[in-house]
Amino acid sequence: MPAITLPRRRASAILAALDRQAATALLGPRQVGKTTLALAIGTSRPAIYLDLESPVDRARLADPGLFFDSVADRLVILDEIHRMPEIFALLRGVIDRGRREGRRTGRFLILGSAGVDLLRQSGETLAGRIAFVDLGPFSVLEIAGERPSRERLWVRGGFPDSYLAASDADSFAWRLDFIRTYLERDVPLFGARVPAETLGRLWTMLAHRQGGFLNASDLARALEVSHQSVTRYIDLLCDLLLVRRLPPYSANIGKRMVRSPKVYVRDSGLVHALLGLDGLHAISGHPVAGASWEGFAIETLVAELPPRSRAYTFRTAGGAEIDLLIEWADGRLWAVEIKRSLAPRVRRGFRQACADLAPARAFIVHAGDDRYPLGPGLEAIDLRTLAAELAAAT
Repeated sequence: MPAITLPRRRASAILAALDRQAATALLGPRQVGKTTLALAIGTSRPAIYLDLESPVDRARLADPGLFFDSVADRLVILDEIHRMPEIFALLRGVIDRGRREGRRTGRFLILGSAGVDLLRQSGETLAGRIAFVDLGPFSVLEIAGERPSRERLWVRGGFPDSYLAASDADSFAWRLDFIRTYLERDVPLFGARVPAETLGRLWTMLAHRQGGFLNASDLARALEVSHQSVTRYIDLLCDLLLVRRLPPYSANIGKRMVRSPKVYVRDSGLVHALLGLDGLHAISGHPVAGASWEGFAIETLVAELPPRSRAYTFRTAGGAEIDLLIEWADGRLWAVEIKRSLAPRVRRGFRQACADLAPARAFIVHAGDDRYPLGPGLEAIDLRTLAAELAAAT
């Protein structure tokens, strides 16, 4: 497998968090590059790395309090933290003792492959002592700026070993192996008793319905399981940072609104692998192409949202719709329509939704490189430029 050769933009956020808090949790799906980035950060200061999937490293924590006291002058990197979730309770005492002795920041860098579960575990014991940084796959701001590189990122997805593979065939094979490993090995590691075949079918069905509104009852009938089981399985895929539920926006506009979230497989390369689409030609001729690019754009933009801003979808029963609605911390709204086209046209439903919600700004994100006005308060804009604008506001 190729080594990661592209710089990660989250490195500065991790360093700032380490300088601010005693513990920093770096969260992201498996194989996204957390370990490589953590080890690179470890070269900037005295550090020790422990892989909690290694029996040797777990043995070093037979008496964790004693071990952490012996390395109090170093940053301790704890990888695969889900292997020892009980360690959170002990870290609280270690951190508090260190604070009394003047060692207040930069003690622990914790790597986790699950989102909500890890937040819950740490939030109960490390409140006020831990910062969180999300690391996703490569984004358009981390690769070369030209359109062919963006197309490659969309086709292969942003997992480093997939994006940097020597060929599309190698990339596709890596993604198939990734999916199989997650289903057969990684899901059981998180304590989930879910049949691998059923979860794989659901994952594939979500890829077929990329960007669709969630209908758990319909999925349950197709899978021949209960509505509650489908909800639990989707919860698991969301917790593992593989699937996103984009919640509906609520507004008092005197119209009936769709209350279901939209559901996306978060990495476009996994969408294509789940559907057996091994290259640009196969993807371009498939009905999922537009929805896949929509999900790709949404993941890119949501990853750059400033703190305390939120992302929603919006649709009324009458067909007024906004693909991505950004609510800023001060209540302003930005409306984003996403089109895989070099010359996008504005849908009537988007114009109606903007009339209903009166967003401060509205954009049509397209697959080209241009930025130009489409009317009062409405711009056509390329994905990289809008992502950079969001990142600059962070």
